[in-house]
Amino acid sequence: MQTAEIITQLQSLGLRVEAEAEKRAGGAGPAEGGALLINGVAATVPTDSPFAADSPWVLRSGPEGAALYLDGEKIPAQVELLPTPRFYAQRTPEGVPLKQVALMHGQGCLASTVLQRCLFWDSPNRCSFCGIELSLANEGTLEVKTPEQLALAAARAKELDGASHVVLTTGCAAPAGSELKHLAACAQAIKESSGLPIHAQFLPPPFNRSFRRLAEAGVDTVGIHVESFDLNVLESHAVPKYGLGLERFFEAWMEAVEVFGPGQVSSFVIAGLGEDPEGLITGCRMLAELGVYPFLLPLRPIPGSELAQAAPPDPAYMAGLYQEVAAILQQTGLSAARSKAGCVRCGACSALGSWELPEARLVVRPARDQAEREAGLAVRQGVFVQEQHIVQLSDHDEYDDYSIHLLALDRGRVVGTVRVYQRQDQPNAWVGGRLAVARDQRRGGAGAALVREAMRTVRRRGCTRFTAEIQEANVAFFQRLGWSKAGETYEMHGWTHQPMEADLDAAPDLKPGESHAA
Repeated sequence: MQTAEIITQLQSLGLRVEAEAEKRAGGAGPAEGGALLINGVAATVPTDSPFAADSPWVLRSGPEGAALYLDGEKIPAQVELLPTPRFYAQRTPEGVPLKQVALMHGQGCLASTVLQRCLFWDSPNRCSFCGIELSLANEGTLEVKTPEQLALAAARAKELDGASHVVLTTGCAAPAGSELKHLAACAQAIKESSGLPIHAQFLPPPFNRSFRRLAEAGVDTVGIHVESFDLNVLESHAVPKYGLGLERFFEAWMEAVEVFGPGQVSSFVIAGLGEDPEGLITGCRMLAELGVYPFLLPLRPIPGSELAQAAPPDPAYMAGLYQEVAAILQQTGLSAARSKAGCVRCGACSALGSWELPEARLVVRPARDQAEREAGLAVRQGVFVQEQHIVQLSDHDEYDDYSIHLLALDRGRVVGTVRVYQRQDQPNAWVGGRLAVARDQRRGGAGAALVREAMRTVRRRGCTRFTAEIQEANVAFFQRLGWSKAGETYEMHGWTHQPMEADLDAAPDLKPGESHAA
């Protein structure tokens, strides 16, 4: 059994523990359970939720160390229990145990909820899966962690336990967004004391400048967690997020990517809340195309939360979702390994990192920020201005402002581009154009991959008629890709062009494990 399969099963079925292991009983997110290394991969698994008592998985200690058993049979996997962090025994100058200030999650990840209360906790709008105030009620933490306390905890955790990055989260405060000021102060103190990379989690802020302020304070990555793309699920389980609406989340994700960069923004996506799986996959693809890592994980019922008696989704269901999302990550060039800090880098609450596929040579996806859009325009400049002299000075025009700009990247280098945009007079009609590939890359398949992904992109957005004006020399190339002539040729800038229309069924969605280079 592969590591990814073991972790997937454990996180859905739970683990009966017959050994001493470090555990966590509550927290702000999908938390609860024990932490261990499985073949060197950190994983947190449910141990205290009711369903775990019936798990076929057991952790036992023996003369040779800890081992996993499934239905009584020992599993051939290397298992290591994570020791109690040494910094837990340290105290602040005022005598506060540092364990009440921050905790180690997984391996190397120091985490703290800087404001342990949430204004929605004692209301009908409380998120059903959250346990943010449970550890506070159990006197396991502090209501407010000060920047000074967190700075000391980070320095000690780095020195004594090898902490390599920090996660900061918070409950919602009033007025909306005020918690971000405290997050920034805490991040700055941690950065000054330890230099560790920092991840911060929060709701979409009311002001765009909040992202810049967090970055200036030392935050390296952010998590803006929607949990579900299904509005019915949000209305039932996360009313505050339902009230914000998906549009506000997408605005915030795009703003955050501009500040922190592609792959340094993430969102939790929880499976097992009654969601439509097709909608979940569609949402994860939309996130990945924006440069937001969709951190998929199963529902983790926290004892004491409103969903305490629930059970995680079936492991087979999760395995199928993981494989599809892993394919999306590969096709859009995202990887947990490139995350600077946070839950994505830690990965212990999800098996997704273990399901990730090798990096693809050729990736085709939308441009995610201004720098990438400019890189695509530079390729167009090289082809249409410098090489073909179709236009002079600049290839930029008014259609660029509302187009989706797809890029082809060969090992991370932008080598081609094409744009698509919706016709203003026909909502279901889209137009493609400005297909350009760098001269030294025209035998590498980038052109065909761009055209096919353009067809997939518009089809996903409800397009029923996709047209383009094709240079006469490229007509046969487009015909091989499922396009047909749709009118008479005409001259433009001294070049003959042929109107063409795509058969959108000729570019089916990529299958899990299938890359754009196929």
